[in-house]
This record gives sequence, C-alpha cells and structure tokens, in this order.
Amino acid sequence: MAFCSSCGSPVEGQFCPKCGAAIAGPGVPSSQPVSGVPGLTINAASALCYLFGFITGIVFLVLAPYNQDRRVRYHAFQSIFLNVAVIVVQVGITALSLMFHAFSFSLGLLVGSLHLLVSLGFFLVWLYMMWNTYQGGDVRLPIIGSMAASQAGTGVTPSGSIGRAA
Repeated sequence: MAFCSSCGSPVEGQFCPKCGAAIAGPGVPSSQPVSGVPGLTINAASALCYLFGFITGIVFLVLAPYNQDRRVRYHAFQSIFLNVAVIVVQVGITALSLMFHAFSFSLGLLVGSLHLLVSLGFFLVWLYMMWNTYQGGDVRLPIIGSMAASQAGTGVTPSGSIGRAA
C-alpha cells in the first residue's frame, strides 16, 4: 500500500482521500524524503533502524522528521524489540551452555554449537529485514511486529502492510 507524501495517509488511487494531494504512482511516496525534507528516504531510514540494533532504533525515534513518520517509527520499535529479544535469548543460551558445561564438556560443547546456530539465524533475519525494508517491503515479525505496531501508533492490515491504527 502506498502512503501520501504530504500527510502520510494510506492511498489507493491517484489522489489522497485525506488531503487531496496527487500521487504519481504506487511506491512513489515511500521513495520520497520524509515530510518533504531533503535527506534519507523513508525506505532508507526504515532500513537504517536495524543497522546497529536498538541504538539506531532509538536514534530514529528521537531524530526529527523521521520520528513523525509512522513507517519509520514502526521499524524503529521493531528493531528495538528484536534486539532486546536477541539479547535475552543469547543470555539464556549462554547460561544454559555454562550449566551443561559444568556437568559434561560434551554437553557444554553441544549447547555452545546451538549458540552459534541461533546467532547465525538472528544474523540472517537481521540481513533479511534490512534488505526487505530498504526495498519497500513491510516485514512483520510474529510477536514483535504487533507490539511495534501498537507502540508506533500504526495498525497492521491482514496483508501485512502498515496502516493507520483504528
């Protein structure tokens, strides 16, 4: 779904139903600078929310005009929540690995290998989310995505695209 570059409302035709601004075509508003300010596009700002984890998520929540765009706010919150989940899972697996290592070296090594696989999985998810978001896709993680949508003040439609909350 395209969004109006003037007011940010969802648009399905050639004109915004809220402010009446003309829309050049689908996908064009997301490639425009946020709120008409020269700089990063919405797609680039949304993708950069994931770059350094929760740090860049917080930066884009504070930095105007990006903190006023619903899509950038959604991805900033999703980045923060994802990285908190990664930290919790990594700490849990590390504690589990240390416990098993105290009992048996081979069990500790097995859980340590699990730690590497989980780290690789999170790395691949991180790359996918940055790439897909930069391309204009709306990535919604199962639990984290709905939490991010509620914090950002957006709703997520059944198709997965980001829209205005009811």
